[in-house]
Amino acid sequence: MPFSPELVDEMNTLVRFDLATSQQGIKVHKTAAPEVIAATRRLHAKGLLTLADGGYLTGLGRDAAEHAQSLLMILDPVVEAQTDTI
Repeated sequence: MPFSPELVDEMNTLVRFDLATSQQGIKVHKTAAPEVIAATRRLHAKGLLTLADGGYLTGLGRDAAEHAQSLLMILDPVVEAQTDTI
């Protein structure tokens, strides 16, 4: 089963979280792209985010974000190279 555009939008939202700290969340403003707003709401409905407009990762959300970020580093060598230099 291939990734749907909606799942890709959700993964793109998850990779925006800084996993180095649990004290930093995200805020998706009403002026954001409609697909970003929808993805954030779906992640909240699935129990991965604390708020419908972002907030913080839940425990399950952190696990999902770690997997999404790992997959991105595996599949995109540019991301891996940028991460190695930080």
